[in-house]
Amino acid sequence: MKLRGLYAITPEGVDAAKVRLALEGGMALLQYRNKKRDRAHAASIVELANEFGTPVIINDDVALALELDAAGAHLGRDDGDLSAARKRLAGRILGVSCYDDARLARAAVQAGADYVAFGSVFASPTKPGAVRAPLSLFEEARSLGVPLAAIGGITLANAPQLIAAGADLLAVISDLFEAPDIRARARDYAKLFR
Repeated sequence: MKLRGLYAITPEGVDAAKVRLALEGGMALLQYRNKKRDRAHAASIVELANEFGTPVIINDDVALALELDAAGAHLGRDDGDLSAARKRLAGRILGVSCYDDARLARAAVQAGADYVAFGSVFASPTKPGAVRAPLSLFEEARSLGVPLAAIGGITLANAPQLIAAGADLLAVISDLFEAPDIRARARDYAKLFR
């Protein structure tokens, strides 16, 4: 599986119609993020993404990812043991948040992460207090040999500098799901990777 391009992350309680528009525009991955653990909602989003052949990553919940037969899970610092998650997710994608820390990224890859995420790369409306990750991290982490995701405050305007810095995946929430034309915005992100 090629992990390069737009990595759409659902806002809390996102409407399925918005997700459909984003899927129609095209993306490499879709992350389902919902702190309320709404299994029925998650299942409907996974089913919708399957129509488009788009892999779905479940945020913070390995058990739910397995239950829904999702493509994988994405874990943060406090979401459990990565080696144990890797074993449970055999044959599936494991993504790991590494914030602003290349050492965390190295440890994640050693534990079996398929991609690592750095951010917030810019000020983020979703997580305004998030630590900022310097763009130099992408060059430093290139030697890890896994795709690198950038997250936090990403817009079409600042996306090219992230790709130039070495980001393979652009994790976008607000700039995609709050766009006046979600389908067109997803297409515009996809064009950046051609």
